[in-house]
Amino acid sequence: MKNHVRIVEVGPRDGLQNEKAIVPTPVKIELIDRLSDTGLQTIEATSFVSPKWVPQLADATDVYTAIRKKTGVRYPVLVPNLQGYERARAVGVTEIAVFTAASEAFNRKNINASIDESIERFTPVMERAKADGVAVRGYVSTVLGCPYQGDVPVADVVRVAKRLHDLGCYEISLGDTIGIGTPAKAKAMLAAVVDTVPIDALAIHFHDTRGQALANILACLELGVAVVDSAVSGMGGCPYARGASGNVATEDVVYMLHGMGIATGVDLDRLVETGRWLSAQLQRDNGSKVGKAAA
Repeated sequence: MKNHVRIVEVGPRDGLQNEKAIVPTPVKIELIDRLSDTGLQTIEATSFVSPKWVPQLADATDVYTAIRKKTGVRYPVLVPNLQGYERARAVGVTEIAVFTAASEAFNRKNINASIDESIERFTPVMERAKADGVAVRGYVSTVLGCPYQGDVPVADVVRVAKRLHDLGCYEISLGDTIGIGTPAKAKAMLAAVVDTVPIDALAIHFHDTRGQALANILACLELGVAVVDSAVSGMGGCPYARGASGNVATEDVVYMLHGMGIATGVDLDRLVETGRWLSAQLQRDNGSKVGKAAA
């Protein structure tokens, strides 16, 4: 088990994108600036996806332009295609993320493409990013189960993760999109992927739909993974997965890690304060148990 874990804060993108009411641009900007002051090293800022598909993130250019870029903090953005990449680069983005799934059924429902077709769509993005010196992170969703096809063969997860790594993704985030996994399954899945992709190139992304996220994270930490995705106040979920509301809360992850003597570089008090502030702005319950306990 590593003695330091890097948290990838996905709240501003993965968390906010599914809020039904449009979140004002100034709130998004303040959220990212507040998160920058907590000691987080990576904050996924937004997505340059078509506003038609994700109206919540139609202000991607305005948000990215206005946030305070703090030295030592990375602000990746999600891009679905070359058009999104060009929009991102126009405002100075230096790190991007691309996404696909390990489930054919999920890809079909989500982006109307097969796994192979989805990878073909962003291969030109990878080529441009390499030429431009832009770092690329890859997401693989539905690694422990799919709302449409049920079980997802581990071999499919391994195949997709390896393809992303071979294409040039410096890091691949393995996501339990519907929060269906349990520790033994999570650990077995990661162990299988590690056979083909180095552990230092892998991250984990668990949703807490069934209350298993922290247990799953702990199981994967035991294999040596040192990058964990999470969202402040447990924001977000998957719009295509019934009941899949809520990424694991960053506050809860940091509390657990610090309690284990694992460093994150994050100021937990500031993080809790940010989560409480955000919950008030969104007029919703705080999804972090640590945040509620500190209230």
